[in-house]
Amino acid sequence: MRTIYPIFRYSDPRAAIDWLVAAFGFQVHAVHEAPDGTVAHAELVLDTGMIMLDGRADAGSRPADDDWSVYVAVADVDAHCAKARAAGAEIIREPFDTDYGSRDYSARDLAGNVWSFGTYRP
Repeated sequence: MRTIYPIFRYSDPRAAIDWLVAAFGFQVHAVHEAPDGTVAHAELVLDTGMIMLDGRADAGSRPADDDWSVYVAVADVDAHCAKARAAGAEIIREPFDTDYGSRDYSARDLAGNVWSFGTYRP
């Protein structure tokens, strides 16, 4: 059972959904529309994890690289990074090996959120 659901806000949630699917490999779990047809809430899954997102015109300014990040465990960091790069992700830290045995990389999404991907599974 999932217990933590990071929530992301995007000024264009439909574009964000399409991009997160193409770049990071998410699958759409649910999309709930507002009466005007805009996305009020969406849920995307990757493996056993889930994120939520919504649309807001005031989605905020671009976070700094070290403001915060979401860590997502993936099996093949290099292949995941290549897919994200091909979809237009800004790779802010190329794949690297850590001193604790994980292989990681970091990317920025369309709204400027920083995502870290790696093989570490506590």
